[in-house]
Amino acid sequence: MKNLKYGLGLALMGLASHAFAQNEADALRYSRIQFGGPARALGIGGATSAVGANLGSLVSNPAGLGLYVKSDASFTPGFGQLSTKAQAGSSSISDQRSSLLLSNLGVAFTNRLTDDDNTSAWRSGTFAFGITRLNDFNSRYHYRNTTTEDRSFFQRLREPRVSYDDIDQEYQDNAYTSLDGLAYGAYLTNFYRSRLTGGDSLGTLRRVGDINQEETVQTSGGQTQFDFGYGASYRDKLYIGGAIGVVSTRYKETRDFQETENDPNTPFTSLLRRNTLETKGTGFNFRLGVIYRPADYMRFGLSVQTPTFSKLTDSYGASIQSNFSREPYSGAGVTSASESTQPGEYTYQLTTPFRATGGAVFLLGKYAFVSGDVEYVNYSQARLSGADGDGASVFSVENEAISNSYGKALNYRAGIEGRFEVFRVRAGYARYGDPFKTATFDRAQNFYTAGVGFAQRNFYLDLSGVYNTTDSYTSAYTIDSGRQPVVGVKGDRFVTSVTVGVNF
Repeated sequence: MKNLKYGLGLALMGLASHAFAQNEADALRYSRIQFGGPARALGIGGATSAVGANLGSLVSNPAGLGLYVKSDASFTPGFGQLSTKAQAGSSSISDQRSSLLLSNLGVAFTNRLTDDDNTSAWRSGTFAFGITRLNDFNSRYHYRNTTTEDRSFFQRLREPRVSYDDIDQEYQDNAYTSLDGLAYGAYLTNFYRSRLTGGDSLGTLRRVGDINQEETVQTSGGQTQFDFGYGASYRDKLYIGGAIGVVSTRYKETRDFQETENDPNTPFTSLLRRNTLETKGTGFNFRLGVIYRPADYMRFGLSVQTPTFSKLTDSYGASIQSNFSREPYSGAGVTSASESTQPGEYTYQLTTPFRATGGAVFLLGKYAFVSGDVEYVNYSQARLSGADGDGASVFSVENEAISNSYGKALNYRAGIEGRFEVFRVRAGYARYGDPFKTATFDRAQNFYTAGVGFAQRNFYLDLSGVYNTTDSYTSAYTIDSGRQPVVGVKGDRFVTSVTVGVNF
């Protein structure tokens, strides 16, 4: 370990605790949820806030439970396939990943007054339980890139201006705790005596010519919400409802980044940096909604959802492996090296933004309806805090980055359903606005949906397809000049869901 003594101080720049994982990107990942529900709700683009009588109402507007006239139970499995294309410079690489998922499962118990028992103005009430998939994190992308030394990973290693004592103190429990410590232990950097100041100066190995980069990023997991809700009908004109949601979060990420060089004048040949992250946790939120029907052919809905208050635990690790054609430094005595952090774990809290949704549906008798929703979200309101709720001291930098990076966004959803005796045909579109304040890249999400259905008196079968396009941008590291390579990732996800349901 280059003969460093064991230090007992805190790790460099706090990296021993939570900086390997929690930041503004994590806050956005768990705040930017998608619409969900049975295949019928998916087929109309998730525009269900004023439609009602559907288990998707638990998520969009629980007042819709008040429109049930019979009890309902359904099961909705799904199959998703994600295609990605990563663009780095003039090079682009395509990849695919598929997954099985549970889109929705639920049951609604309805108690409706008969025509002979209409003394009460409250005509019906429905209690419902549902499980809904809100996020699917299954993806994989891969890219290759050629860059220059001043934009390479080695440029990142030169910039911290750390001292020998910093690295000395960082080495704990036979392992380094930061990226700079790992690079030093893997012989990618070294300290030299400065002739000007007489102090130690951190330097990297010499690099010559073009530098080849390659990275593979694979993620898995998702967010699932368990809802308990109740909706009631007042004179079949006004519908009110509320729901409690329990959100289960599971996320796993592995990033393998490589740089290679083949120039015989330098000892460096390759490095492999691996970062791993696994997040598990649970949160809860509350939802209230109303639907008003001024006429038989129209309904208007409004719902609000509190922030989701989650407690999350990150398990993380990092490693660097390096290879050389000869000794990297005089007296080093190695041609390869490997360093890993000790497995780390950190528990924290995340509060996602408040959400408000307004919607309307217009009915063409028993033959068709058109629906639309507008949802408001202010992503800058997301907040990270310590396990004890102390956010000001623990996550002040990260919360400032959330406020500076993200802003307000509107999500639009629209759908149509046509009825032809026992058959149903559906189509929809949704656009989820860009959560970033800056307009350098457009990160809006577009959803194109379609579906068909078959309904008899007490049985129904629905099929839906949701095609989703996203654009995202990533960098394997950051440098002070901001000239690090930026990789664009285009994602196309297609999810097919089938709902089997009964009325009773």
